[in-house]
Amino acid sequence: MTKKRILVVDDEHLIRWSLTQMLVDDGYIVESAENGGEALAKFKEFQPHMMLLDICLPDANGMDLLQQFKGENQDLVVIMITAHSHADSAVKALKLGAEDYVGKPFNLEDVLHSVKQAFEKCHLRDENAYYRQVLRKKFESDNLVGSCPKMIEVFKMIKVVADADDKTVLITGASGTGKELVARAIHLHSSHANEPFIEVNCAAIPETLLENELFGHERGAYTDASQKQKGIFEMAKGGTVFLDELGDMPLGMQAKILKVIENKRYRRLGGENDMITDARIITATNQDLPELVKQGKFRADLFYRINAMTIFLPLLSERKMDIPHLVNYFVDQFNHEYGRNVEEVDAQTMSLLMNYDWPGNVRELSNTIERAMMLEEGRILSSDHLIGEITGCREKASTTESPVAEEGAGADDCFSLGNFKLPKDGISMEEVEKELIKMSLNRWSGNQTKAAECLRMSRDTLRYRMKKYGLVDADGKR
Repeated sequence: MTKKRILVVDDEHLIRWSLTQMLVDDGYIVESAENGGEALAKFKEFQPHMMLLDICLPDANGMDLLQQFKGENQDLVVIMITAHSHADSAVKALKLGAEDYVGKPFNLEDVLHSVKQAFEKCHLRDENAYYRQVLRKKFESDNLVGSCPKMIEVFKMIKVVADADDKTVLITGASGTGKELVARAIHLHSSHANEPFIEVNCAAIPETLLENELFGHERGAYTDASQKQKGIFEMAKGGTVFLDELGDMPLGMQAKILKVIENKRYRRLGGENDMITDARIITATNQDLPELVKQGKFRADLFYRINAMTIFLPLLSERKMDIPHLVNYFVDQFNHEYGRNVEEVDAQTMSLLMNYDWPGNVRELSNTIERAMMLEEGRILSSDHLIGEITGCREKASTTESPVAEEGAGADDCFSLGNFKLPKDGISMEEVEKELIKMSLNRWSGNQTKAAECLRMSRDTLRYRMKKYGLVDADGKR
């Protein structure tokens, strides 16, 4: 481990000597200077990690030197040395970037403790910054996979809305298109990047708990509220609150969110005074909000408020030219996660992936590659581990029945498939889809996973279409 270099600057010989000997004994590399001129010269040639700097020097003002040194090396750690009579100057020094200060006369052990503590704080800051950078790169990579015109427009909008820090954003698109990743990209490219990013799934939290989750409560607000609790808007101070599945938010909560968006104010449950938040709000939904407004299920004023800055994510089937890039990205990712050594995807496999419609979008593609990578033992990803709906292979039913005309009806009257009949006057595809979903759910006793597999679609797609056709209640149950 590299030894830390410390420059001691003080015009009193005894202080310089005492501090130097103490720090050398503790393993540091130390130089000293008795005035400002000597300090400037040694700063350039010695390049210290830390400086113990006296505020009062015979030829210079320690405060001016502090600003000069920090201007040349922002990472320099400075501890000011000051007489008790200069306490106000010490406070000013902290504002100018000093890490700490020690007052004369001082205890050498106290100074050593301050030195170690200052280095430890800087190490933690650097470590934190490193991990933030790693996370930022991860989410940037996840988002910036794609080169089709529609995704280029998405990337441009991410940059625009990231720069508009005070604006609420609406992200729309089908399930699995990457709305959360875009929300994180906006956060990480904004001035809020170093503050919290907190996601709330408005469809997953019951109405009775959602307000408490977002706004918190005062002690005694309800029976079990034995102590005050902060809500998400309070915990996300200075950061971003991501309200996913906003279309599922109850009308009563929509009014409260509108208040937060418009004047940055909210009130804890049981509270008497308004709280103020500076968190940015990003929203997302896979639903048709204008249609929900017409149906009276979504507030028009909230929709118009959040619709000013909108990012629409295309279906994966509309950006198939990006599939090879996404596949290679996921192969690299799962090579790392599962210790695989897949070097390429064979041509047949890529062709199958390109020709599939991906109703579950990028999420379904990711899950497909993950499954194949977990099973693949070689260096080339083949189609052997792709599921049947992608390869075109289907499991044969135990009994094969041809659709037949229903008993008592002429062949020209109707066509029967289970309980579903095709009238001679025709029927809309939406009604066909709705009936097939009902049939599949009934066949599997409401098991959505099995029903989705039966219909060759992802569970997310099935749930979306169940909502679309009114096959679920307010709690998401049949």
